Amino acid sequence: MQGQTEPKIIVIGAGPAGLMAAETLARAGYQVDIYDAMPTPGRKFLRAGVGGLNLTHAEEFSLFCRRYAPEQLPAPWLRELTPLDVRQWAAELGIDTFVGSSGRVFPVQKKAAPLLRQWLKKLESLGVRIHVRHRWTGMSRETHNPASTSHHFLTANGPVSDQADCTILALGGGSWAKLGSDGSWLPLLRQEGVDCNPFRPANCGFETEWSEYFMQRFAGTPVKAIRLTLQADEFPFFGKGELMISQYGIEGGLVYQASSMIRNQLERQGSAELFLDMLPEKSLEQVKVALLMSRGKQSLSNYLRKRLRISGVKLALLHELAGTDNKVSTLNAEQLATLIKALPLRLTSCRPVDEAISTVGGVAESALDSSLMLKCLPGIFCAGEMLDWDAPTGGYLLTACFASGQFAGKSAIAYLQGRTG
Repeated sequence: MQGQTEPKIIVIGAGPAGLMAAETLARAGYQVDIYDAMPTPGRKFLRAGVGGLNLTHAEEFSLFCRRYAPEQLPAPWLRELTPLDVRQWAAELGIDTFVGSSGRVFPVQKKAAPLLRQWLKKLESLGVRIHVRHRWTGMSRETHNPASTSHHFLTANGPVSDQADCTILALGGGSWAKLGSDGSWLPLLRQEGVDCNPFRPANCGFETEWSEYFMQRFAGTPVKAIRLTLQADEFPFFGKGELMISQYGIEGGLVYQASSMIRNQLERQGSAELFLDMLPEKSLEQVKVALLMSRGKQSLSNYLRKRLRISGVKLALLHELAGTDNKVSTLNAEQLATLIKALPLRLTSCRPVDEAISTVGGVAESALDSSLMLKCLPGIFCAGEMLDWDAPTGGYLLTACFASGQFAGKSAIAYLQGRTG
């Protein structure tokens, strides 16, 4: 390193945030070295592509920004890399995108691998060097040169170190350890005086106590076209879509939309109660009128199937959640209509952090300046899921990771130019 006049820049973490930071710096003419613990880059990014790679969302930008908590943290990043910019960036890599019926944006191929291959080729053409199987084990600051940092890595051949004039940490959150995002960096940064919050699950499943019959019969079954309501302290949540019955409870897109509010209620109260509307397209009065029609000799199951198209898992949920004092067959039309429109479901806990799609926690907002540089460690910037922010699935997670990586990269450029200016 000695004798070099050009600054040495290291990015640690080869996920979406780290790769975008490296691209931003390399486009500005800097030499960048990326270090990652996994055998290949973008392991969790590839996993996100299993369901089609939801890159971003096409909703109105101000509404898009309100999906994040705290909203003020990612807002500056998102203004510099909007959802439209993400689509343009993908197009420059030769990846066309389309807007789905829900407003979600996907690559036409609906796969992550083609985009990642093109991205890595682009980075190689810009001179970015990627070092895999290098697990970050901490850092040390040079006493004679506090602006320079030595980063330490564990490899198959033993420990190695590299020195940087500027660093971007993009080490991921605390979920999906097998894909490299294990949060093992958190105590290492705390040792350096960085304020970090403990990891908690986000976009996760939740547990409830199913009967053995219901669990065996319906685990893995989607419940479609329902509305979920949660009366939270902050504000009520209303969402329409589908959820998935699992052996332990519930999961799926509709649940992930409400996951932060469910988690907060669980932490405050020890349990959370949702209400499921089985027929969101009908009013309570319409359901009641339908149920006032004579059943004749029909069984209740046939009656509900024919009158309201309630059958299968929806019918089973009515029986499962009606309560021991409210057998469905004994309810009058008004009681049954009320149950169909607001079926209570009590949740007891979140699933473990490592099962979550994402996490909250990590580097606290108070530890960062407005450029995403650590206040106590000048020249070291953070990006991606290692920052303490929250967002639902639907393209919001990936967009913020891309945007924070670009923002940290631009901030690093300004920092380096300030040092040499």
